[in-house]
Amino acid sequence: MARRIDVRGAGGVRLAAWEYADPPKKDRESEPGVLLLHGLMGRASHWAATARWLFERHRAVALDQRGHGQSDKPPRAAFTREAYVEDAEAALEQLGLAPAVLIGHAMGALTAWQLAAKRPDLVRGLVISDMRASALGAASQREWADWFESWPAPFATLADVRKWFGEDDPWVERPNPARGAFYAEVMQESADGWRPVFDPGQMLKSRETWVYDAHWEELAQVQCPTLVVRGLDGELGRAEAQEMVRVLPLGEYAEVVDAGHLVHYDQPVAWRGAVEPFLESVRVG
Repeated sequence: MARRIDVRGAGGVRLAAWEYADPPKKDRESEPGVLLLHGLMGRASHWAATARWLFERHRAVALDQRGHGQSDKPPRAAFTREAYVEDAEAALEQLGLAPAVLIGHAMGALTAWQLAAKRPDLVRGLVISDMRASALGAASQREWADWFESWPAPFATLADVRKWFGEDDPWVERPNPARGAFYAEVMQESADGWRPVFDPGQMLKSRETWVYDAHWEELAQVQCPTLVVRGLDGELGRAEAQEMVRVLPLGEYAEVVDAGHLVHYDQPVAWRGAVEPFLESVRVG
């Protein structure tokens, strides 16, 4: 089961926040707060499995960020780093989660550490999942634009979605059913077939606000305990991940084998094993 809570983000954009629990409880304000932030193209439901085990000891809320999931997608809304960070800040304050642990994947991890640097009073711990601190550059942005163009959308069925993203996508090195399932969750049925719930143009706008810059300086400003997690086959290399840990004042490192970029989705049991001890240390610390 899930309970939806509406939040107003930067510029008044309506954001959908979700508590995943069986059943959800309404009176959990005294429990340690956790805010879960998905990556680019993701949605809150990708965190459902994580949120359910967090439920045992925390009040965990996953946020559909602007342009994603069931949150607003205004055509003229800002898709800047500042807007994403202000949205997360508003969610923490309006949901009464602070001081919270932020758990972010990819772009959501960048949002999390930028907020932790900006508002240390709101953040007591941080988990960074498979997000690089170095600049990715113009070539990376062009590759993404070309990739969106290559999608055979609309897809006739969800099975076609799963097959293309799990097997046929040129970016897939070997069959990956978890990747197919991940993208099936961000599709909705329309009159001519299945299309993404997000606007690819808005995703590119969101991405171009961070791919050209490095983010080491903000990382160094994070004062709370921070766990950097990488999938062994993910986008964050071991050397860069370990350098991020060195730069962080209170950094720790964890690695999940047999996982790619979608660490928490690829290997949910191993992900829990890597993250839960850190969360417990923050909770009792």
